[in-house]
Amino acid sequence: MSKKLRAGIIGVGGIANGKHMPSLARLDNVEMVAFCDIIKERAEKGAQQYGTPDAKVFTDYRDLVALDDLDVVYVLTPNDVHSEMTVAALEAGKHVMCEKPMAINSEQALAMVEAAERTGKKLTIGYQNRFRADSQYLKKLCDAGELGEIYFAKALAVRRRGVPTWGIFLNAKRQGGGPLIDIGTHALDLTLWLTNNYKPVSVMGVTYRKLADTENAANPWGPWDPKEFTTEYSAFGFVQFENGMTVILESSWALNTLQVGEAICVLCGTKAGADMFDGLRINGEKFSKLYTTKPALYGEGVAFYEARHEDAGFAEAKHFIDCIVNDTEPIVKPRQAYVVTQILEAIYESAKTGKPIYFKNGEKCCDVQECCDDDKECCDDDKGCCDA
Repeated sequence: MSKKLRAGIIGVGGIANGKHMPSLARLDNVEMVAFCDIIKERAEKGAQQYGTPDAKVFTDYRDLVALDDLDVVYVLTPNDVHSEMTVAALEAGKHVMCEKPMAINSEQALAMVEAAERTGKKLTIGYQNRFRADSQYLKKLCDAGELGEIYFAKALAVRRRGVPTWGIFLNAKRQGGGPLIDIGTHALDLTLWLTNNYKPVSVMGVTYRKLADTENAANPWGPWDPKEFTTEYSAFGFVQFENGMTVILESSWALNTLQVGEAICVLCGTKAGADMFDGLRINGEKFSKLYTTKPALYGEGVAFYEARHEDAGFAEAKHFIDCIVNDTEPIVKPRQAYVVTQILEAIYESAKTGKPIYFKNGEKCCDVQECCDDDKECCDDDKGCCDA
């Protein structure tokens, strides 16, 4: 067997233990040799359970990325340090898998993109929902033009109740926001990838905290402390794109609704439509009749054998390691994740100011759309545009 890739883990918390480390442990061409966490006991536990016999343990990420014999680093920390850790690892010559969201703002996300392009190292973001069987099948349909021109979509990450009450999820400063940046980011990424649409022109958004002050609230992870709940509990966005497509983004940790679902989307095209509410459903019209079909994504199985359901987190892990080994491009590209971050940031900004946020040539533009003429240079303050 060829030499195994050597991986380092920064942040040995929930997402590391729930997705990344178990997935990497199933691969025979990678080994986890370094673990870092500000709580040393967590890093030690990770090393004992998943590491090589000589795995190193750190409490400072700089010591981990400085290791000479490390190939890839996994950044699995709170959102506010994604950028600095990712950039440091890339600059140290390591490939990087960074958990979603890419960063808490577009400036930090762009720094990550530029560091990857400058160093030539591979960078990907943990949008594992692209690797689901339904997502992969729908992507093929979209790319083949089976839905026609997709001009309207919904990106949905809606929980009736599902407020994460552990760690720092409710800390707006550390996380950059609440459900929008936590789970809405998955739904938006999936929708943009399926439609291959990364050129927004305007964004409007609203956020709500009306349930955040609820005492003893019903919640699967126990009631939240209103004093610590500093993020929104729901957020909604309306995004228009250069080609005319419109996307409505809905996200919530708590909402009085029965129409729920995470990392799902609705696509409406000129030939057909698709949604993920009850498995993957394709709808359209043939021979003057409406139809709805549900693809058998996993087969029907046979006697004594259940059809295979591949875990999206494992598929994501295997794919990125294969990209490093074979020097190929990851499915989740840094500049795509950067656009997702731009739109999330614009929704928050629009919700705060009560105004639309405009984009021109891929960057945030003026508050007033009329300022964004072709012979003007857009600026990102509220003074209009400057002469080019």
